[in-house]
Amino acid sequence: MPTPYGELQAQLSTLTTEAYRPELAEIDQLPTLEIAHTMNREDTAVPAAVAAQLPQIAAAIDATAERMARGGRLLYLGAGTAGRLGVLDASECPPTFNTDPDEVIGLIAGGPGAMVNAVEGAEDSKELAAADLDALGAGPDDVVVGISASGRTPYAVGAVEHARGLGALTLGLSCNAGSPLAAAADHGIEVVVGPELVTGSTRLKAGTAQKLVLNMISTISMIRLGKTYGNLMVDVRASNEKLRARSRRIVSLATGADEPTIEAALVATDGEVKNAILTILGEVDAATAEQLLATSGGHLRAALTEATKLP
Repeated sequence: MPTPYGELQAQLSTLTTEAYRPELAEIDQLPTLEIAHTMNREDTAVPAAVAAQLPQIAAAIDATAERMARGGRLLYLGAGTAGRLGVLDASECPPTFNTDPDEVIGLIAGGPGAMVNAVEGAEDSKELAAADLDALGAGPDDVVVGISASGRTPYAVGAVEHARGLGALTLGLSCNAGSPLAAAADHGIEVVVGPELVTGSTRLKAGTAQKLVLNMISTISMIRLGKTYGNLMVDVRASNEKLRARSRRIVSLATGADEPTIEAALVATDGEVKNAILTILGEVDAATAEQLLATSGGHLRAALTEATKLP
């Protein structure tokens, strides 16, 4: 008599991320150092797999930045490890790029509690994903990224399908070729890293690959939006002592100014690094710097160009 999981077992057996590797069947008998060497060799395959998807990743980022430039949000949705990675990437954007907490949002199937405890059945619901997006008021200006190592997780696929119906831009990030998630999205990104060291444990190579791609999506989008000046985090939010020290170092690297000048600029601009740099390099006061940045959409280079045109 067939089990109720026969169909799902058949699906999983076709996935690269779920493949069994008989050559590793005795790995638990090996010395720890040898297991570590094996795992390290496995991990070296991840960057190459990401590199193979760079054209698709770049196209997705350009489209993402265009939506965000007109006020859209970046929304990550996933279950389990994939969901946690989305929440992690979203949570790091405010301190790094001074984004509003509602500008980049990570949602995990089952809600915040699922970050530390599994919520049974949450990943199996397309309807839950649709409800989560509706609760956020997702719409045409937003970017929705479904994340799933298998590329078949109903929560991630449902998020992309529902978001596309709302007119949002959709990205599907998976680690299997020919995935339903990529097929459902405007931009499918399939980073095929191969079978895992521990069969089906996609927190390993697949998780690493997803983290690398999410780093690219958020970081390069922010670069395109003017959140950096060169490779300096000029929109950093100085919320602790380390970041306050980093703010001063950034202003120093960007301007070459002495410490008293830097301190005066930061005081005048209420600690806003980008504004402080503009007051020094553009030789304008704090109010003018704020106005120039507002009219340039926050792009420091454009604001500096405009500053040179002032009488």
